[in-house]
Amino acid sequence: MKTGNKQFPLNLLVLVLVFIIGSVGLAILEGLSFVDAIYFIIVTVATVGYGDIVPTTDGGRFLVMVIILAGVGTFLTVVAYIIEQMIARNDLRSRQRKVRMIIGVFFSEVGVPMIQLFKPGAPSFLHNDELLVKDGWDKKQFLAARKSLSGCSCNVDLMKIDRVALGCFLSEKRGFMIQLLQHPMLFDDEPFSDMIAAISHLQEELSARRDLVHLSKNDAAHLSRDCERAYCQLLTGWLEHMEYLKDHYPYLFSLSVRTNPFDPDASAEIE
Repeated sequence: MKTGNKQFPLNLLVLVLVFIIGSVGLAILEGLSFVDAIYFIIVTVATVGYGDIVPTTDGGRFLVMVIILAGVGTFLTVVAYIIEQMIARNDLRSRQRKVRMIIGVFFSEVGVPMIQLFKPGAPSFLHNDELLVKDGWDKKQFLAARKSLSGCSCNVDLMKIDRVALGCFLSEKRGFMIQLLQHPMLFDDEPFSDMIAAISHLQEELSARRDLVHLSKNDAAHLSRDCERAYCQLLTGWLEHMEYLKDHYPYLFSLSVRTNPFDPDASAEIE
């Protein structure tokens, strides 16, 4: 935690005490109303100082000196911290939007085609309505789908997959994947960066084989584990991406629903 974050509650407490003690003291010593007292404290700690209200008693002047010493720096610190947090929050939202744009491009170029290539060897339960995302899906349905995925072992039958096509596809997308890995904002989303790493590793494993058709039993088992790791992370990331589109970009979500890789009747064209 940053030092500013630790000190903010203390600074805020001091500022609140300045307002409470100051307003009560000015009401007693100077006979000001509560509104006038608060107004005077605000223009004082904000260093505006209109001069329309001034202390007339020694006790009032002493109290104002305390307010200035304790309140001016604290007030400016609190305001600066709040502004800093607002700017940081806006920057974070901007970075998140950019990361989501990258994720969207990834699934269009690599993710969805890979899911299609994996499907012949994927668990049969993943082909039913649990991942058949529809326009009317709400958070409960997305949550249910995520629970289904979390309870799935994601076993992939490598021998039912077109391994040559998968290897060629990943080799063609190698440059694209390298560009993603070089993007600094990618690491703001750890699950996505882990997924990219898993897919990149799978590509390296496949490209290292001379013959993807005739694999030994042990080699097939090894590649199956790599496929399962990549496929599970792909499905989780795809489902999260679909939910994000649903919440933020309905028009993109509509296209993604119409081209859902788990919909046997998927078509971008609207009848």
